[in-house]
Amino acid sequence: MPGMNRGLQGGNPLILDAFHSALRHQFLIILLALCVLIVVWNVLRILQIRRREARASVDDAELPRPAAVPEPTGRLVLRFCFGSLWILDGFLQLQSSMPLGLPSGVLTPSASSSPQWVQAVVRSGATIWSNHPIAAAAAAVWIQIGIGVLLLVAPRGSWSRAAGAASVGWGLVVWIFGEAFGGLFATGASWLFGLPGAAVLYVAAGVLLTLRDSTWATPSLGRWILRASGGYFIVMGILQAWPGRGFWTRGPSGELASMARQMSEVPQPALFSGWVGSFASFDAANGWIVNLAIAAALMASGGCLLSKKRTVVRVGVITCVALCLAVWLLVQDLGFFGGVGTDPNSMIPTILLVVSGYLAMFRPGPASAIVGAGSGSKSRSPAWSSAVGLRSLAAIGALFIVAVGAAPMALAATNPNADPILTEALNGTPGVVDAPAPSFSLSDLHGRPETLASLAGSTVVLTFLDPVCTSDCPLIAQELRSADATLGSTASRVKFVAIVANPLYRAPGIVAAFNHQEGMDALSNWNFLTGPLPALRSAWYHYGIQVAVAGGGAMVAHNDEVFVIDATGKMRFVLGSDPGNSASLHSSFTSLLTSDIALIVHQ
Repeated sequence: MPGMNRGLQGGNPLILDAFHSALRHQFLIILLALCVLIVVWNVLRILQIRRREARASVDDAELPRPAAVPEPTGRLVLRFCFGSLWILDGFLQLQSSMPLGLPSGVLTPSASSSPQWVQAVVRSGATIWSNHPIAAAAAAVWIQIGIGVLLLVAPRGSWSRAAGAASVGWGLVVWIFGEAFGGLFATGASWLFGLPGAAVLYVAAGVLLTLRDSTWATPSLGRWILRASGGYFIVMGILQAWPGRGFWTRGPSGELASMARQMSEVPQPALFSGWVGSFASFDAANGWIVNLAIAAALMASGGCLLSKKRTVVRVGVITCVALCLAVWLLVQDLGFFGGVGTDPNSMIPTILLVVSGYLAMFRPGPASAIVGAGSGSKSRSPAWSSAVGLRSLAAIGALFIVAVGAAPMALAATNPNADPILTEALNGTPGVVDAPAPSFSLSDLHGRPETLASLAGSTVVLTFLDPVCTSDCPLIAQELRSADATLGSTASRVKFVAIVANPLYRAPGIVAAFNHQEGMDALSNWNFLTGPLPALRSAWYHYGIQVAVAGGGAMVAHNDEVFVIDATGKMRFVLGSDPGNSASLHSSFTSLLTSDIALIVHQ
């Protein structure tokens, strides 16, 4: 009905079913690839054993076994923990609200207080997600799980550096489009709320993992990490203490109290909401003291991390860990509640970077060069070679997981039209019909008679529009215009026809004004028909269009439908055409309509 256009709810069953179906199919593809890799591994292992048996000799048996060189502890912590975080983030993307809820619940709000250019960048990413929610949501699952698995199975060498590079690449995508550059350009941004963004910390970890193994063999890298962390904490402490930013304010209107109160209202276990709510009340009563303690702790821990003394640095690390855990629990509310939480927020990655820096400084790797996977040493033992081969195949499998998600998303991103499933979720699946279309006898704007029979030989796209409508009907007209443009050369075999759906305002002049206003008069294959009221009522009745004059206004209420009729006069499809309340829904209807038209035209 005009003025009643709707939107899709996050738990729409058709969207969820399609999302779960896509995940199942992609999982089966991954499972098949895993089986292939297992077969390949066994074949290679058998060939290796046979080759060694054929070349067996006493000298071969006495070849020295290379000494096992352990991975530096700092790198191990960084790789294993961030790999686990990526996998956790991938599983969080499985939440049912992700396909439809992420753009409006995460992407757009993240940029709301940023400059217009940042909002435009984020909006471009949100549009792609909104247009292709199934492909995008599934891609986020597999890309993040794949990166996490790659980090876990590749402890060193080229594969491990590739895992770090993948973490950098996807982390930047998330940081720019998902976190609006981490809030760097937003007003009111604070370390407490995630500044400079959790994803940029994943990027930093990825950069460190791309460094050669030998870089971790000296304390220099750890010293650099701790100095960077110390400077970062001092800057964040100064920003937190800066006057006029709302953090010194006492009462519920303070920035911190307001944030904590909002987080306590997010759907979550009562235990956590109780803790966060209690902290919000405490900060409202003692905002000045709380902010002083936070700013002082940030600057103190930062200063300690800049020290060269191990004891002082350890104090800084402990202070940092304690502060981050407190903020993670009482302000960020663990980060992943509410149905659209995509990660544990920034505190856990911060802790991991600081701890890995401490370990890299005070427990660096062996001074000798670390043996990398894939080394050309001729003294490799069979067991060692097998381990290298197994890790390589596992890394290939992890990259395949990433590709399973990334390939469909990359393909979808090149399509400017939204997925047809969106309009199906709103209006239902198009009805498939194979029966003669009801005839009508009306006239065009020049008074020339027009019937269904006179349109024979062309595919007819028929709808009913109110020429004085200001809500749905103009949008439907634009969708038809977009469909005409999308069809290209095929449009010459299609007639777009509208019939007036208003018993009060049906004069040719009014209809012509609508055509001009919506630019429909520029289409050579467009016709908006009117006629005597009995003839219009007959057309409404036979096509099931319910028309009722709305009280106190010129617009009428009528159902929004589009009928696709083939060149022989048979009705083939009936589409609900409620345009909804978003550009993605409008584009989705265009995609669905053009696919149905093309199916008929090319039969």
